[in-house]
Amino acid sequence: MSSPTATARFTSAYSPTMTDSEHAAAIERLAQAWREADCVLIGAGSGLSTSAGYTYSGERFDRLFSDFKERYGITDMYSGGFYPFDTLEEYWAWWSRAIYCNRYAPMPKPVHRLLLGMLDGSVRARGGETAGSAKDYFVLTTNVDHCFQRAGFDKARLFYTQGDYGLWQCSLPCAQVTYDNEQAVRAMVEEQSDMRVPSELVPHCPRCGRPMMPNLRVDGSFVEDDGWHAAAKRYHNFLVRHEKSRILLLELGVGGNTPGIIKYPFWQLANANPQATYACLNLGEAAAPPQIHSRSICINADIGQTLTELARALRR
Repeated sequence: MSSPTATARFTSAYSPTMTDSEHAAAIERLAQAWREADCVLIGAGSGLSTSAGYTYSGERFDRLFSDFKERYGITDMYSGGFYPFDTLEEYWAWWSRAIYCNRYAPMPKPVHRLLLGMLDGSVRARGGETAGSAKDYFVLTTNVDHCFQRAGFDKARLFYTQGDYGLWQCSLPCAQVTYDNEQAVRAMVEEQSDMRVPSELVPHCPRCGRPMMPNLRVDGSFVEDDGWHAAAKRYHNFLVRHEKSRILLLELGVGGNTPGIIKYPFWQLANANPQATYACLNLGEAAAPPQIHSRSICINADIGQTLTELARALRR
């Protein structure tokens, strides 16, 4: 991965305002880059989840967490994760509901499935034939909602760098081990009352007895278990294998909070490989540095709608 120092020269970026005709031309350029690519490397941030319906504030939050909003003054799911609850019973009432809504409940929109359909070649042209061949691909994501695997993506092609709502870990932690939580989370959601879970459902580490916590990268206690390291190695191997390939670097909804994980490395990969194309799909934040301007496609629009237009272009 690239260090902040190594990417310092990529400080100047542009974000063009596009007319309808320029937007349509960008979709066609992206479709052409997709057809010509040997492989696709997807970098997915929170904007992709938002496009798929996983909004953390507004109507969805009010519908799912109105009781927490009224009692504690919490106004969104992100800040609620840092609320200093007085008891573990309250803490897990919040977290079990947040995990269930964002990890186990039905996916609001089929954005990820649409993307997979283009990658595996199952998107069909008007005549019934496939709109393109399957692509060698890999997904690097900071999202923790596990939407890619739930949509059918190959687990061996995914690297969740920041954790997974479906896992928890020791809060110390006493070991680099994570634990599946689906059964426990569903029980907490079912049995919580007055924004508390029964005390007997509060999870504790089976090794040391300390309270558990979600396996999310919020501080230095984040556990990188064997599965995390295996995924990191597969990602590295993908980069090595395609170092000189015609690669499409497809960045979806990556903002400025953690640019060193996806955005800056993608810029560097595009700059180092003259056969690479960098595509940034991001509502309100589509940008690329001047160094790779000629091989960049920036589309400032909703990601789900853009992917729908891309699928339509590939069918033609």
